[in-house]
Amino acid sequence: MSFSAVDIIRAKRDGQVLSDEQIDWVIDAYTHGVVADEQMSALAMAIFFQGMTSAETARWTQAMISSGERLSLDVSRPTVDKHSTGGVGDKITLPLAPLVAACGAAVPQLSGRGLGHTGGTLDKLESIPGWRAALSTSEIQAQLSSVGAVVCAATEGLAPADRKLYALRDVTGTVEAIPLIASSIMSKKIAEGADALVLDVKVGSGAFMKSLDDARALAQALVAIGVEHGKKISALLTDMSVPLGRAVGNAVEVTESVEVLRGGGPSDVVELTVALAAEMLSLAGISADPAAVLASGEAYESWARMIRAQGGDPEAPLPIGKHKHVVEAPIAGVLSTLDAYAVGVAAWRLGAGRARKEDPVQAGAGILCLAKPGDRVEVGQPLLELFTDTPDAFAGALAALDGGYTIGDAAPEQSPLVIDTIRG
Repeated sequence: MSFSAVDIIRAKRDGQVLSDEQIDWVIDAYTHGVVADEQMSALAMAIFFQGMTSAETARWTQAMISSGERLSLDVSRPTVDKHSTGGVGDKITLPLAPLVAACGAAVPQLSGRGLGHTGGTLDKLESIPGWRAALSTSEIQAQLSSVGAVVCAATEGLAPADRKLYALRDVTGTVEAIPLIASSIMSKKIAEGADALVLDVKVGSGAFMKSLDDARALAQALVAIGVEHGKKISALLTDMSVPLGRAVGNAVEVTESVEVLRGGGPSDVVELTVALAAEMLSLAGISADPAAVLASGEAYESWARMIRAQGGDPEAPLPIGKHKHVVEAPIAGVLSTLDAYAVGVAAWRLGAGRARKEDPVQAGAGILCLAKPGDRVEVGQPLLELFTDTPDAFAGALAALDGGYTIGDAAPEQSPLVIDTIRG
């Protein structure tokens, strides 16, 4: 059945509900170049303003899944994955995947690269000498069977419609449309083939969703799609107003993740890793105590096997930027705020992130947060350490940090890291 792209654009522009057949046609036609970029841009903007019903969003997701292949994960363990909507210092996948594998599940984590102020898991792992992100479907399958965890790039055949539409949304001001965000995330995750999925939906200045209402709406949309497709699914709403942990960058976040896997690390990173692991194991039907497994060192052994399986050396020294700049406290008092967005933009400008998908990143660029909100500081005490291979980048990073932290007289009120849980 053939439709007119213009008629579909007009229908959505005027607030109509698109039929299953219209959605199937427009996604397939766009994937194969029949619908032009400018037409899909117009449709995306119409969706941005008019929204979609839950049934439309579920069908849009299914059409994107059907545009490519689906992985068939033939492993003996229950399969469960995690997806984060992105944040600053959000290194949680690194300790989480090997921890959940050490508890008995199989974790197929198809991850992405950073864009703007949010870091990318693959960029972080590529700071490990020899580690490779690109695996074939058979290699993913073999590693899941032998190690229990794999973190790699999505295969080219997985939801190609989403890859094309994502790039278009990025340059047409339609990234924030909740139906398009939800279908983008879930089309890849459902095509990936895991039995269960836990979502980490960030909220706060360093997150994509700044307000709790928007984050909750996105979480509910994601969970609804998962339920529609027969997945065991839940979503945690988590705070992203302050950077997670103390390290923001690529290699520095790997170092901090290894500290967590060895039984140490910042308390917030440990707390969120254990909370997400507990939710993943619950959906997978596995009775295990992730906190005890993390403390035992078994998760680190799982990490080392996972890194070696992808050509990396888990014991190799990691790069650090050749040039360092220290931001000192201008006055004494208590660090009241440390804005996640400001720190994320500063790390990006140092070279840890990219403005365009084709830009390179520096493995050793990043920021160490030597003080966090609630810590007492003295005049001249180091607050932040900035690292880069390009010293000219310090000016832009420091400009981003201007106003990004405050020092007051009293400790700020502590907000919970895990705000709420939404289950399917």
